Amino acid sequence: MLTLDTAYMITALVTMFVVIDPIAIAPLFLALTRGMSPAQRRLIAWRGVFVAGLVLAVFAAFGEAVLGFIGISMPAFRVAGGILLFITALDMLFERRTKRREDQTEDDHDDPSVFPIAIPLIAGPGAIASVILLTSEKPGAEGLITVLAITALTLVVMGLVLQASGALERAIGKSAINVLTRLLGMLLAALSVQFVLDGLSAFGFGPGVG
Repeated sequence: MLTLDTAYMITALVTMFVVIDPIAIAPLFLALTRGMSPAQRRLIAWRGVFVAGLVLAVFAAFGEAVLGFIGISMPAFRVAGGILLFITALDMLFERRTKRREDQTEDDHDDPSVFPIAIPLIAGPGAIASVILLTSEKPGAEGLITVLAITALTLVVMGLVLQASGALERAIGKSAINVLTRLLGMLLAALSVQFVLDGLSAFGFGPGVG
């Protein structure tokens, strides 16, 4: 019989909301889906949330065994995710995504739902590490069900926030979106570099490592 551990539930809830951070990802989602219709954005938002949910559920259930089975460490995952994010940041800074989208037909859209929205913005190294650590703190069905439920709640909030991001675009206008896109590209580039540095530090490289 399962028992409710309120302290554990609160810890899991705070951890997942802080790590996934739906509010912080909303502006990035807006920039990545620039020029798309509300219907397209809604589809991309929920597809990204669904894929991220599947990824996090797998890691919550199987933990480090998944990465270990294919020979990938968490630091290596951080480095790879950082490099991929940096490429996306360059696209945002130089509007390569916009140019590619203009050259595509209506049936061939540049869909960012899986990458980079689902992975690694939502289900990134931090979120994956969090579900692994949370489930390891309380082994068994209770810990797994609690983490899955808290993660699902966080992702539903994420989907609702992303779905409403179009209202922000209408409120601030296209010129502000242009500025915001480049600014967020710079911030995303910095975030990607931090991912890489964190991964290298774990391998024994980087500042502060003797």
